[in-house]
Amino acid sequence: MDLLSTLREQARTHLSGGLYHNTQILFAYHSNRIEGCRLSSEQTRYLFETNTIMPTDSTLNADDLVETINHFCCFDLLLERIGEPLSEPIVKELHQTLKSSTSQARASWFVVGGYKRIPNEVAMLETTPPSEVPGAMRRLLEGYAALAHVALEEIVDLHYHFEAIHPFQDGNGRVGRLLMFRECLANGVMPFIITEELKAFYYRGLQEYSRVKGYLLDTCRTAQDEYAAMVQRFAR
Repeated sequence: MDLLSTLREQARTHLSGGLYHNTQILFAYHSNRIEGCRLSSEQTRYLFETNTIMPTDSTLNADDLVETINHFCCFDLLLERIGEPLSEPIVKELHQTLKSSTSQARASWFVVGGYKRIPNEVAMLETTPPSEVPGAMRRLLEGYAALAHVALEEIVDLHYHFEAIHPFQDGNGRVGRLLMFRECLANGVMPFIITEELKAFYYRGLQEYSRVKGYLLDTCRTAQDEYAAMVQRFAR
């Protein structure tokens, strides 16, 4: 199976119940859930399949709904733009798509599709100051573009350094995981979805990466195995 062609074709034809359909739901659910989204997997599926909200007795957060829909759009954008070299405009466009129409987008201090203005912190990493982000991102992407060969190790390394820079005010984790999926597809590497169940291992891998790269790599390989099994199910 040509994975990229399959995903693109199923996206184009709006095939229901196939690999693209299930990837969209699982990716949006897990990546948002890692960041605190309260939608269930069933609510995420219902939203993707019907573009309506599943009836519920509990109150839903508007941003959870908006960012889930936006993540669906990010994945479509990701598929469309593979073939172009990874660049700052692509990274910023993913962030703009993810954060458009959210409550944060209305805040004067938040830049949708632009780099952070205010220092941000991540418990596990020391992030780059706002004034240094443009240069750090340029160097990161130039170094990545200069690689003669890109395999899982290089993609995970890109992800770690992207998260360490933490270029946006918010949404860095989701944009970073979208970029990993994109670069896997672009380089013939089995892509993967970091699930909620792998969250603790994923965060530990980021925290320890500068000392032991294997923790994050092993977590990504586990996620690869899980996605490869799903690909095989839909290839039958």
